[in-house]
Amino acid sequence: QVQLVESGGGLAQPGGSLRLSCAASGIIIRIRTMKWYRQAPGKERELVAAITSSSISNYADSVKGRFTISRDNAKNTVSLEMNTLKPEDTGVYYCNAERVGPGEDFWGQGTQVTVSA
Repeated sequence: QVQLVESGGGLAQPGGSLRLSCAASGIIIRIRTMKWYRQAPGKERELVAAITSSSISNYADSVKGRFTISRDNAKNTVSLEMNTLKPEDTGVYYCNAERVGPGEDFWGQGTQVTVSA
């Protein structure tokens, strides 16, 4: 059974930091592109950051320079370091393991991030 379990969400003040983690079981993330998405209330889910199996990363323009995605293949985890948080970063953050070949994507259950004074 495949599971992606996010942790690290919570309440932060504007300008603050949070670190999200995603622990995978049932799949080997080393061969997959791993992604973080977020969904704000009333909005569609959007891609925040991605990291390939070769550890090449890319980011949404709105988070460039503030967020850093990383992976630890030995621990089968992926993380998202979020700095200089803004209220517009508020939302539910989801971990995604991209499909390999004809397989399927896998999703975590999400973790809430709220940025508010």
